Amino acid sequence: MEESNLTVVHEFILMGITSRPGLQAPLFGLFLIIYLVTVLGNLGMIILTKVDHSLQTPMYFFLRHLAVTDLGYSTAVGPKMLVNFVVDQNTISFHFCAAQLAFFLLFIVSELFILSAMSYDRYVAICNPLLYTVIMSQRVCHVLVAIPYLYCTFVSLLVTIKIFTLSFCGYNVISHFYCDCVPLISLLCSDTHDIELIIMTFAAFDLISSLLFVLVSYLLIFIAILRMKSAEGRRKAFSTCGSHLTVVIVFYGTLIFMYVQPKSSHSFDTDKVTSIFYTLVIPMLNPLIYSLRNKDVKYALRRTWNNLCNIFSLSFCKI
Repeated sequence: MEESNLTVVHEFILMGITSRPGLQAPLFGLFLIIYLVTVLGNLGMIILTKVDHSLQTPMYFFLRHLAVTDLGYSTAVGPKMLVNFVVDQNTISFHFCAAQLAFFLLFIVSELFILSAMSYDRYVAICNPLLYTVIMSQRVCHVLVAIPYLYCTFVSLLVTIKIFTLSFCGYNVISHFYCDCVPLISLLCSDTHDIELIIMTFAAFDLISSLLFVLVSYLLIFIAILRMKSAEGRRKAFSTCGSHLTVVIVFYGTLIFMYVQPKSSHSFDTDKVTSIFYTLVIPMLNPLIYSLRNKDVKYALRRTWNNLCNIFSLSFCKI
């Protein structure tokens, strides 16, 4: 009898970032610029690390996949959010909502393990420099990204299928600007204990295991740096880790602030601002951090630009 009273949900209404009409146009312009910079920065990083011969190293192989994950989850959220600024009603279809959640989970969780693989790469480069090319072989690098992608695909499909095969109550307003697990679970009429346990278990495992791997790697790196007698050697070692450490602190710091703070201190507006930061701002910052702090990337960008100028015979554009 209970099931017969349920309304089949065909679409959801996203509450969006703000309901104030006066802020719609300025926010659309701001987030459009952020998303375009994100796409250009990450696509540029993917192409640059693929075509420039000096960047054919394990470090830049992982950086390329970091750019892929950044581009992936920002694109899962960004375009739909931008469309919602210019339409009268922020609706999203049932199946598109499921696809958005699946792709978002796939790429955001993959980024955790890509950052872990990058920390291991830095550990080997600093602590075992003579064996670096042997330990970080092409096969090892591919395994270190293939396993996270396969695992994250399994997790994203499991969570998405579990949520979207349960019964919704008919109330279809999502208190967010994209389809995320927590606001979707709040709309379910079915018993949500199993899916909540699954999400909590995987979230705890993913965050703790990847962060622990990063922390152990950097602990060993710092010990190795402190043992170096040369000040120049210590400076070079720190510089090779600077960009990655900055990205790790920003990304993990945001996630920990979002998910580890007590429920009593949570607010809808605070969660939205934090979500905006890790879904849109961080993917924009990552390629900027690596390009501004990394001489190899800057030189490669200059070489590529000059080569393009030569191809099109544009001598005035050379730098």
